[in-house]
Amino acid sequence: MRVTLPHQLEPAEVRRRLEARKGEIADYFPPGMAQMESRWVGEDRMDFIVAIAGQRIRGAVEIAPAHVTIEVSLPIMLGFLGNTIEASVRKEATRLLA
Repeated sequence: MRVTLPHQLEPAEVRRRLEARKGEIADYFPPGMAQMESRWVGEDRMDFIVAIAGQRIRGAVEIAPAHVTIEVSLPIMLGFLGNTIEASVRKEATRLLA
């Protein structure tokens, strides 16, 4: 799944907001079901792994001057959550960038 959202922020501000609220990424999944680890790979990319229902979901956030791209690779066993997760990512990331 790939979600690209526009923004009008400086990349440093996007990084600051993401760093401050990265723990909320686990909340994009059904409440209380997920735990998240993250690490910055350069200034403009944060990789993350969310553990949910015995599965590990890998993802990344790429910061560009005018947009942010969020990629999430769902295992087949969690494919049924795809639409729910995408809607939540769009909603919460849009709120973060507003």
